[in-house]
Amino acid sequence: MKSFVWHPEARVVGDDRALRAALAVPGRAFRIGGAGPQPVGEGVFETLTSGSSGAPRRILRSMESWIASFAVNAGLFGIGPGMRVAVLGDLVHSLALYGALEGLHLGAEVLLLGGMRPDRQAAALAGGAVIYATPAQLRLLVEAGWQASGLILVGGSKLDLGLRAALGGAELREFYGAAEASFITLAGPDTPVDSVGSVYPGVEIDLRARQIWVRSPYLFQGYAGADAGGAIWDQGWLSVGEMGRLEGGWLYLSGRAGRMVTVADQNVFPEEIESFIAGLPGVARVAVLPRKDARRGAVMVAVVQGDRAVEAAILAACRARLGALVAPKAVIWVSEWPMLASGKTDLVRLARELGL
Repeated sequence: MKSFVWHPEARVVGDDRALRAALAVPGRAFRIGGAGPQPVGEGVFETLTSGSSGAPRRILRSMESWIASFAVNAGLFGIGPGMRVAVLGDLVHSLALYGALEGLHLGAEVLLLGGMRPDRQAAALAGGAVIYATPAQLRLLVEAGWQASGLILVGGSKLDLGLRAALGGAELREFYGAAEASFITLAGPDTPVDSVGSVYPGVEIDLRARQIWVRSPYLFQGYAGADAGGAIWDQGWLSVGEMGRLEGGWLYLSGRAGRMVTVADQNVFPEEIESFIAGLPGVARVAVLPRKDARRGAVMVAVVQGDRAVEAAILAACRARLGALVAPKAVIWVSEWPMLASGKTDLVRLARELGL
């Protein structure tokens, strides 16, 4: 079984103690962060989900499942000796850990920037690097005055049009995936604006009643700990409950089945509404949440950070684009935005604080 290696030409800028401890014995099981007993076995390790809709889940996977995509990315993006790879998040979550381990395995210089202020991250990125980041992490960089450049590999959620424009100086490659599935699709400059791209090399996609199923060498082994998790298996195919459609070889997402809300007997995906509102002028951050309603069962409300003067325009644009039933009935403005260590919005905390 293949195992992670510390390439002889790789070096790390930042606190690398956790990585050195994890890779001290080739093939030995490890986990960085998280609670509960450490994994055991050879060639396996644990990472964590983002926890955007609840507590982070422990993910058990083989080292080989990530090494397979290291080789693909080395060919796609030229990652290897002489390159700099920066990760903006903490290593306890899969996106940052993946970027760091890939860089080390392939011989790059790895910049560990998790936990730093955005302005200090921006200073550390001077000179260019391949960046692994979520849209939320990139937004903080932009707000700190960072001028984007180089190659940015974006995961966690889709870029909105405003943030994409602010990153115009960089080459953007967005990928859709999950901690359980790793890479599923990859989007580039020719991808339709609403799509998450075409299949990543080595991945197969099957849609069953709009539910996305994937088969690839990159899938996890299962959940660790007591949490049964939300992914399901079917004869080698895996689904994390995401809904979508394929058109012309491009994948379009609707949202997670777990976030789907029924409004007057119609299924509504908050992610689709969030994606639309995020691209409107004056919107810095948005989350769409359900609110109980006596007549419809539930209605949607938009929680927004940005320019309060555009509230009427947001509601009108949503009604025109989404229809009166699906469009949010209200906008709630917040000055503080709860975020997880993974860089995603803390939806559970946001709903609790707003009484939704």
